[in-house]
Amino acid sequence: MVNYNSIILMGFVVVILGILLIFVGTALQSSSGSSKTEVHTSGVILIGPIPIIFGNDKGLLLVGVISAIVLMILAYFLFYRGSIL
Repeated sequence: MVNYNSIILMGFVVVILGILLIFVGTALQSSSGSSKTEVHTSGVILIGPIPIIFGNDKGLLLVGVISAIVLMILAYFLFYRGSIL
């Protein structure tokens, strides 16, 4: 039998651990002393079936396009093909 209290506790622990890792990573990156930094970003927003892809790096934009296609196919199989399976 599943103990739901331990699952909830594990969820909280994972969230707290993630927040701590973000703080530690930020502190280590800022204390490294390198003055030259380059930031490359990319993102995908799905509004219904329409993807909005943004970014400032061609390589990451390609990753965004591929992930948008994968997410659209996954959404199709989960929401529209679910009644047949």
